[in-house]
Amino acid sequence: MPSKKAVVIGAGIAGIAAAIRLAVKGYAVEVFEANATPGGKLAEIEKDGFRFDAGPSLLTMPQYIDELFELAGKDPQAYFQYQKLDINCKYFYEDGTKLTAYADKAQFEKEVTAVVGEPAEAIEKQIANSAKIYELTAPVFLQRAFSGLKSLFNKEGFKALFNLGKLDTSRTMHQANQNLFKDERMVQFYDRYATYNGSNPYQAPATLNVIPHLEQHYGAYFPKEGMYGITTSLVNLAKILGVKFYNNSPVEEIVLKSKKAVGIKVKGEIINADVVVANMDIWFTYNKLLSAYPKLHPEKILKQERSSSALIFYWGINKKFAKLDLHNIFFSADYKAEFDHIWKEKSIYNDPTVYLNITSKLKPKDAPPGCENWFVMINVPANTGQDWDSLINSARQNVLAKLSSRLNENISKLIISESVLDPRGIESKTSSYQGSIYGTSSNSKYAAFMRHANRSSKIKNLYFCGGSVHPGGGIPLCLLSAKIVANSL
Repeated sequence: MPSKKAVVIGAGIAGIAAAIRLAVKGYAVEVFEANATPGGKLAEIEKDGFRFDAGPSLLTMPQYIDELFELAGKDPQAYFQYQKLDINCKYFYEDGTKLTAYADKAQFEKEVTAVVGEPAEAIEKQIANSAKIYELTAPVFLQRAFSGLKSLFNKEGFKALFNLGKLDTSRTMHQANQNLFKDERMVQFYDRYATYNGSNPYQAPATLNVIPHLEQHYGAYFPKEGMYGITTSLVNLAKILGVKFYNNSPVEEIVLKSKKAVGIKVKGEIINADVVVANMDIWFTYNKLLSAYPKLHPEKILKQERSSSALIFYWGINKKFAKLDLHNIFFSADYKAEFDHIWKEKSIYNDPTVYLNITSKLKPKDAPPGCENWFVMINVPANTGQDWDSLINSARQNVLAKLSSRLNENISKLIISESVLDPRGIESKTSSYQGSIYGTSSNSKYAAFMRHANRSSKIKNLYFCGGSVHPGGGIPLCLLSAKIVANSL
């Protein structure tokens, strides 16, 4: 029998991963989830014969998922299968340019040179720079607990500090990309990676040019059962290890005794525990679950600028489009204007960049015969009280006009099923403050160092994982946050 008990608040991907790691370490683990199903943002929608992955749609660095099975002594391939993509994404520009981002480096360089005239040397320089930033930051920052400058007092930390110039913190992503590439289409291509953590390339430090490395070096993948297959496979693994899940069980309070977490309150009942792990957005963790202890709140962190959010249309399309792939991007003509609308005007530009994900390309059962399931997303500001109904109506018309123009087809007439998710829904369904997808933004050179740590400095036995805390948002970093929590115990 386990001698210690841990409770996890929230069954997002990080919460599930933390539960697995704690169970492997010998803890009796219970996970409490407010929704009817686990997964958090990594959920699914089924409607009118169509299936959609509700949130994250890109899988990179699946080794962090495999690692969880290996820790438990299981063969990952027996529980979770995925395939590497030959094409990472197809890009459609407003001037009619079509660029295919091949996974193979040589093939991608050849495509870029042929389509936009950018020399292969520029791509190779970008790849090398992205790899160098990752090499310097991953061991000291991404894969370790971080609690201030003292965290850098080690071999890897001194190496990163000695090579500070190579981290490119003094320029923005856009400035770095504009300096490297001659063609504005390639500048826009690499600026887009800022949206992978909900930031603005015209403000975020060029250090974030590390992001392409995760996709270009490690590859992009598609799970056999879709992205929601990550959730179901890891929940199954957790259950094999004895983890207990309680859905429809929102946590009401983290119970403290002398600044020590001793359990949680669920439906009026106290659940005692030796360790409490919060996989809830840090803002709600403090303002809802620890509301009785305002003096213990990290005020500066809670007041930080939030990341961008998303407006997603889940469309069942009564046709198949051979020119489209699993991942597709339709760029805006004026990227700067689009980001100014999101970040300065807190609104939606009339020509937004559109991301179109179609899982039925690789998983045909996700749509009826002859149809496709379109996950159509645009980046939008966090919810600060905008008139979303009006914004959604205008955005829908603009998105349809854009796709119809680029695909030479009246898309509105092909929609036979529709669901919509906006920042308000993201906030209510996933407890993400203001509907921000990645917690805080990374729009300043210090933002990455200002995320909440994975262990409370004021409350003993309280830990944090998920996209709103160190090391950041997105599936790989959420999984790493769980690893850091387990290693901190």
